[in-house]
Amino acid sequence: MGRVKLKFPDENPLFTCTIPIRVGDLNYGNHVGNDSILSIVHEARMQMLHDQGYSEMDAAGVGLIMADVMIAYKGESFYGDILAIKIYAEELTGYSFDLLYRISASRNNNITDIAHAKTGMVCFDYSSRKIAAMPEKLKVLLEGDK
Repeated sequence: MGRVKLKFPDENPLFTCTIPIRVGDLNYGNHVGNDSILSIVHEARMQMLHDQGYSEMDAAGVGLIMADVMIAYKGESFYGDILAIKIYAEELTGYSFDLLYRISASRNNNITDIAHAKTGMVCFDYSSRKIAAMPEKLKVLLEGDK
């Protein structure tokens, strides 16, 4: 079986945050469920946008819509873990971009990779229900210190 793999940029992440694992994130295997990892990715993206005064409905004047998602599970996560999420941006076009998420947990002074994820995001005008051009302010934010 071919596995999906993400290569993370060497540069500093655009944004980092921590998210604690809640009991509701656990599945019958008593570890974080795959659906919860997607919710954690969404929360991290919302925190990044909020940090800049944006939201998914208004990111520098456009909405954002997720066109695709990929998650590669690397390890288990459990109740009590505090996940560290690093977010990077790649593949910027005139109307879309990819966000990469490196999710890890620290246990016993060791860092354990939990998941690597990518979301393909498209700039979207919710009033016309059409793809929109990426505003310059959003592009500058996503390019970081490049």
